[in-house]
Amino acid sequence: MFWARRFYTRLMLLVASANGSVGMEAGWEILSRNGSAIDAVEAATRMVEDNPEDHSVGYDGYPNLEGTVELDASLMDGATRRAGTVGAVKRFRHPISIARGVMDRLPHVTVVGAGAERLAAELGMEPEELLTEETRAVWRAGVSGDLDPADSRRRLLDRVSSLFADPEHVAGTVNFLAIDRAGHVASAVSTSGWAWKYPGRLGDSPLIGAGNYCDDRYGAAACTGWGELAIRGVTAHTLVMGLAAGLSVDQAAVAAIENLRGLQVPGGEPIMNLVALDRNGNHVGLSTQTNNSYVAWEEGQSTYSTLPRKVVSLT
Repeated sequence: MFWARRFYTRLMLLVASANGSVGMEAGWEILSRNGSAIDAVEAATRMVEDNPEDHSVGYDGYPNLEGTVELDASLMDGATRRAGTVGAVKRFRHPISIARGVMDRLPHVTVVGAGAERLAAELGMEPEELLTEETRAVWRAGVSGDLDPADSRRRLLDRVSSLFADPEHVAGTVNFLAIDRAGHVASAVSTSGWAWKYPGRLGDSPLIGAGNYCDDRYGAAACTGWGELAIRGVTAHTLVMGLAAGLSVDQAAVAAIENLRGLQVPGGEPIMNLVALDRNGNHVGLSTQTNNSYVAWEEGQSTYSTLPRKVVSLT
């Protein structure tokens, strides 16, 4: 039996992937002061991006194949379906706030690379080195030492597929979903992506509809795992459209993951995790792996709860 809480009045709610626990208090403080859902998910995500113990997000994230940390993020406002996303961001630890800048300050949805870094500087953010000795050691272990500049391009291509088969280093992301006192929904996703990924790779996290989607009329969903699967299955949007079609949140979540069945991935078993909620605050977490959890904070609780995810196999 899996956990899917149900209630039918407008109550505040904050849901996250398990690694989002370090940001739950920051997000809940905003909601409890009648702040907006979009402010809550941004603030909560920033706390995870600051966490040096989490190598899948923000500062101290796993680097790409060249040894450089590249960050992706997105957030979406369910009231207006406005969104901001950034990808392949270097030297700035808070891509979620750069994504907020895209949404609030630009007529665009997505800005990547040097353009996103320029926007970060214009927003007053300070560049810094995101790689630490710990994550540098992980990178070196994967590439068997520093790449020789004379043959690095050839070796990059040779190494891509073999390194992407390591599930411990390819499935990390943080997801936050919120409902505020006004009944508005928001979602946020941030990641450093796969360890040793090919430079410039974007996963599902900065792609609206793939790793992140929300709509006040129906609910919200966010993903972590093999991003290429969520891109090909448009998984977050598929789930929310299941809600629009009248499915319960757990039915829509199962259908969204099962929609990925049969899609092949290089080097191993496909991994997908998601969290979702509907507009009434029913929420659920699913995973293709066992012993995974998510966190949720509902009005009336003194702190968040850690809840099991339902397991749905893709094999």
